[in-house]
Amino acid sequence: MENKIANMWTASRFVLPEQRELYLQHREDAKLVKMPVLEQDELESFHYIIRDSAREDYAITVTWWQPVKDDLGKTCSMWGVVKWIDPQARSMKLINDAESQWISIDLIVDVLPS
Repeated sequence: MENKIANMWTASRFVLPEQRELYLQHREDAKLVKMPVLEQDELESFHYIIRDSAREDYAITVTWWQPVKDDLGKTCSMWGVVKWIDPQARSMKLINDAESQWISIDLIVDVLPS
């Protein structure tokens, strides 16, 4: 009998929508990371691959850090061909079959040839 009563209390627990939202927000915040620190030679190799993709018209995979809260953020990744590099805004336009994205060159953390 006690087992049924104990199960009744756990099964009938009610969570307010605000509590659920705060819990989910906390879970998302736990996934955030700081921007990785890169060495100068890594940055130079990234810039070389990006320029080569724009010149030779081949696909690359770019991973960049996107700020969310203060100095924490998440990493995003996209593959495509570099179609435009804007030196004044320090950004590039990456285009693939489904979408196009302007990416800040200063936030790039990894570039791989596809």
